Amino acid sequence: MEKAVLLDLGGVVLEIDFHRVFASWANHSGVDKSIFYEQWSLDDAYKQHEVDALSFQEYSAHMSRSLGVSMSELSWQKGWNALWVGTYKSVIELLPLLAQKYTLCAFSNTNATHAASFNHHFGTELSHFETLYLSQEVGQRKPDTQAFLTVCENMGYAPKDVVFLDDTLENVKGAKAAGLEAYHTRTEAEVTSQLSKLLGA
Repeated sequence: MEKAVLLDLGGVVLEIDFHRVFASWANHSGVDKSIFYEQWSLDDAYKQHEVDALSFQEYSAHMSRSLGVSMSELSWQKGWNALWVGTYKSVIELLPLLAQKYTLCAFSNTNATHAASFNHHFGTELSHFETLYLSQEVGQRKPDTQAFLTVCENMGYAPKDVVFLDDTLENVKGAKAAGLEAYHTRTEAEVTSQLSKLLGA
């Protein structure tokens, strides 16, 4: 069977920058952004939010409590969606070519708020993917082995026939543990290089 290609979104297809999130929150709350740099983390609530076990309202309330920062839910959301810098244009250019040769899908740890935002801003670019497997819809997140197995099963491919790219080493290790052919790509150039190899370029 021909291989399938599975890509992470943030840091692989979409350029993201959490500094923009923290700057927005600092601006809206009137507190120094160092609070967010020093105290915000990928905690259990963050992970629960990514599998839709917590709504954004619940997650923003958690952040308010844990960080000691008071802000409206709308202000939390505006900052949350300030994440996007844009797309990696050289990667976007390769997507239609990949889609002609492979089953092309994406698997992202994300949440309903971010998904609505990136689909609004980058819907045309992301339309080259046959399916977007989003953690809050799958109900599982990377790097869990079972999450990769679930996505592969939904794609209709054995893990060994799926090539996966992610900018987070932990996720790549999880994919390899599940049997996928996985690559750690840390820059736009590395993503482009790896995808070009798949295209025989």
